[in-house]
Amino acid sequence: MKKIMLLGSGELGKEFVIAVKRLGQYVIAVDSYNDAPAQQVADEREVINMLDGAELDRIVAKHKPDIIVPEIEAIRTERFYDYEEQGVQVVPSARAANFTMNRKAIRDLAAKELGLKTAKYEYANSFDELVAAVKLVGIPCVVKPLMSSSGKGQSVIKTEADIPKSWEYAQAGKRGDYTEVIAEAFVKFNSEITLLTVTQKNGPTLFCPPIGHRQERGDYQESWQPAEINTEHLKEAQLMAEKVTRALTGAGIWGVEFFLADDGVYFSELSPRPHDTGMVTLAGTQNFSEFELHARAVLGLPIPEVTLERAGASAVILADKEGSRPVYSGLEKAMASVKSDVRVFGKPVTRPYRRMAVALTYDKVGSNIDAVKQRAIEIAAIVKVEIE
Repeated sequence: MKKIMLLGSGELGKEFVIAVKRLGQYVIAVDSYNDAPAQQVADEREVINMLDGAELDRIVAKHKPDIIVPEIEAIRTERFYDYEEQGVQVVPSARAANFTMNRKAIRDLAAKELGLKTAKYEYANSFDELVAAVKLVGIPCVVKPLMSSSGKGQSVIKTEADIPKSWEYAQAGKRGDYTEVIAEAFVKFNSEITLLTVTQKNGPTLFCPPIGHRQERGDYQESWQPAEINTEHLKEAQLMAEKVTRALTGAGIWGVEFFLADDGVYFSELSPRPHDTGMVTLAGTQNFSEFELHARAVLGLPIPEVTLERAGASAVILADKEGSRPVYSGLEKAMASVKSDVRVFGKPVTRPYRRMAVALTYDKVGSNIDAVKQRAIEIAAIVKVEIE
């Protein structure tokens, strides 16, 4: 049995904890607030500010974990190098976690060192620098904090008048004390996919069937698997994903995001952990969900293959107001639908647009994916998040 410390305990972490508990492991779930979703199913919990390096050091010394699994960006990832030197396994690796928690490091690695095709981009550490950056990349462009999650702080600049709002929005949505932002040229893409990529300690890199998704406010609203992509573009994406994960090193699942455009595949972003769009795999679309794949890879257990078993879709269920102790109406009606399910995350506090649950639908391989997706959207619309 391994002692696993999970840093960040949201809904993705909760499913990961369930997966490793089924494999007989011991988990300490850490978050910045109490009763976070993963803490509800873990063996122990800690509540700390993970941007406080001294606090991180304290709980690592207290619990002496065998494995540290980051689930969020807002962590003093530079401390991970010391933990590795102490003999702790960091997932996927200290290098991977440190690079990918910061958009600047991962984008420079992908574009400058590995030569992957990306959108044109510039960095800015002040409003005046953002004005200059926008001139270089052109309008329209996308502005993102270098450290953020779930689309927080991201906006599109359509005219020069949008620049002040984008700067302020990025600062409001950033994680930690990193003020720097990235301005990216707008890629005229036809669709975007997540390519879940599994690196193993003792086995080949594996790829899940591609997942399509739709975003609003920088956060995913629906995802579906398999996504439509031609064979040439899929091979191109797989080569890019293998190249960047190999450079970052380590074992685990990675959410590698791509834009599919007329002129080929563009690398967008990478997360060294289960991806929110990958919640569609909870609908049984694969022989193993992304969380089961992550658990096996982290523990060094073999993954013989990843196979597509169903067509599936997910649609998020959002809160629309601030409050606590949420209750869910419409569950009985929603769960009466065939070939479907609803997962409530168990977050104790709500706020507008916070993801609180997900609707899942599926059908046989080859089914009309748009119809499967529409069913997920309709089921999600039935469930309402209410405050007592």
